[in-house]
Amino acid sequence: MNALYDDPDFLDGYRRLRRSGQAINEPLEIPAMNAALPPVAGARVVDLGCGEGGLAVRLAEAGAADVLAVDASEQMLAAATPHPRVRYQRADLANFDVPPASVDLVVSSMAVHYVEDFDGLVACLARWLVPGGVLVFTMEHPVMTAPVIAADYVVDDYADEGRRERTWFVEGVIKYHRTIGSIVASLHRHGLRVERLDEPVPTTAQVAANPDLAIHRRRPPVLLISARALELLTGNIG
Repeated sequence: MNALYDDPDFLDGYRRLRRSGQAINEPLEIPAMNAALPPVAGARVVDLGCGEGGLAVRLAEAGAADVLAVDASEQMLAAATPHPRVRYQRADLANFDVPPASVDLVVSSMAVHYVEDFDGLVACLARWLVPGGVLVFTMEHPVMTAPVIAADYVVDDYADEGRRERTWFVEGVIKYHRTIGSIVASLHRHGLRVERLDEPVPTTAQVAANPDLAIHRRRPPVLLISARALELLTGNIG
């Protein structure tokens, strides 16, 4: 995962989108994530792809004992909200690591579709989590990432996993497509039992209030998965 969010043109477009109220984060992704999170009082948490720290701070304010919030972007971390129980660290998710069985909860908000080696990342997450620890993550929905040639309404090339190149604020934005079945198989392979799988879409009331959200009832923009570690495993990225 490179520091895409350090590109000034990309970052300007992204921040304008978030300020516009047209992004999916506030109406869809954030409520879905909040609903899926376990109780966090006293928990040791790692937040992968933390951005400006919104989720990390929410977890700390909900009682997490320690939140290690990680992002590849220097600019996003520079703008991150400080909190006494949140530690920010700049690192690429592909080579970030923490000690085995040292984390109660791993979260990631709309970041893992930038990671090329998803299976390797899951192997590490399974090693970090204590037995019974929880992983909750959201990502761009596979129906969105599937087409090799980007299309608004067409699901195509779904079975062909791998690199996708998109124009999103700037040209050459790299994401990685994988099927839902492949995602779940990776979790199970490394001892993580899926407990929740959600595809949040706007309600009809939300669409009535904001018609720009209507497109997201035609195809889900977000995939959310919550999984629990069954036992202590070992694994490495690569």
